Parts: sequence; structure tokens; C-alpha cells
Amino acid sequence: MLSDFFSGVGLLLRGFGFWRRRPGVMLLGLVPAAIVFALMLAALIALGANLPSLVVWLTPFDDAWPEPWPTIIASALGAVLLGGAIVLAAVTFTALTLAVGDPFYERIWRAAEQELGEVPEAGAGFWRAVRSSLALLGMGVLTALLVVLAGFVPLLGAALAPTLGIVLSGRLLAVELSSRAFEARGIPGAGQRALRRGIRWELLGFGVATQLLFMVPLGAVFTMPAAVAGSTFLAGRALDAARPAGRNTP
Repeated sequence: MLSDFFSGVGLLLRGFGFWRRRPGVMLLGLVPAAIVFALMLAALIALGANLPSLVVWLTPFDDAWPEPWPTIIASALGAVLLGGAIVLAAVTFTALTLAVGDPFYERIWRAAEQELGEVPEAGAGFWRAVRSSLALLGMGVLTALLVVLAGFVPLLGAALAPTLGIVLSGRLLAVELSSRAFEARGIPGAGQRALRRGIRWELLGFGVATQLLFMVPLGAVFTMPAAVAGSTFLAGRALDAARPAGRNTP
């Protein structure tokens, strides 16, 4: 279990190796990531500036409470809302970047497939990227709401909310990123879920590592091209695991 988790982390590191092997292709992937990152950063800054007013609006009931309870509640609510916003921002960043930069990431995906030795003739296509991005946004909203609710669990909320946010959003990112390789092979949703069950801990390790790097300043910009490459290797691992024993990998 633990070895599989770190194996997934290793696949992301392998994706970073593309910066050395295919720097030209990877640099193209920075363009959409940088544009969307700037938009997400502006939105988070705006939220941070208005967060005190939002917390006051959400807690009219504590005006008559003695200190330190109003301060404690305001601080906890502010931290939970900001944590949920960061989770949603990470998922939104991935969804928008993949949709806007699909032609760039198509090239990274093909380069990674060539390294595996098997390149599907047809890519997933632009409209596939748009549909998947919308679905990812919807799941991101639900994840952010769950993180916010987890923050109100007595005693455990402060630790539970960020941990849950990293795990759930990381898994979402891994699922979305790896789906390109599956859909290019005509594998439907049910088939993709079955393949991912065979690498569930590698999927989680890859996703958590990606999400943690997304939270580093400017980390999302430089990680996104590597995550596209690494997720292709992740999908290849799932396909290899599903092949009958003794069958050679292409």
C-alpha cells in the first residue's frame, strides 16, 4: 500500500524528467498554466481582502457572546472558508488550464505516449477537454463544500478539513489528468473506473503529490506540464496492470 503510494509520487517525478528530455514541449505548457494561475491568484487575493467582511456577515449571532468566543469562531470560519476556496481554486485551475491549453497538453501527452511506445492515432479532442473540465468543476464545488463542512467537526475540524481537501482534490486531479490517455483509446467511463481500481494507491500518491505542489507559490505553473506527462505514465501503469499475465507491454 505505502510502496504503491510512493510509486505514484514517482510517476509525477518521472513527468518532471520531461523538463530535461523535452524542454521545448514542456515550455509550451507553461503558457496556459501561467495565464490561468494569474486569474486564480487574483480571485484568491480578492477573497482574502473581503474575508473579514464575509465572516462578519455569516456570524451575526455571536455579537452578544463574551470574548474570546467571537474571535475563535471568526478565526475558525475564516480558515475553513479559505481552505475550501484553495481546494476549489486548485480544481478550477486544472479544469481551465486543460481546456484552454488543450493543444499544448496534447503535444506533451503524445510525447509521453511515445516514450511508452504506444500512441493512439486520435487524441481526445478539444470538446472532450471542455466536457471534462465542466465535470471537474462540478466535482470541485462538491469537494470544497465537503471540506468546509469537515472544518466544523468539533476538535478534529482544524486538521480534518485541510487533510481531506488535499486527499479528495488530489484524487480528482489524478482522475481528470489520466482520463485523456483512456479516452484516446476509446475506453468508456466504467472501464476507466475499473482500470483505476487496480492502481488506487498509485493514483492517490500521484494526486496528493500534485496537489501539494500546486499549493507552493508558482508551483502549479511548473507542475502542470509535468503532471500531464506523469498522468500518462499513470494511465500506462493501469493498462499494464489490467493486461493478462505474460502479455508483453508494447
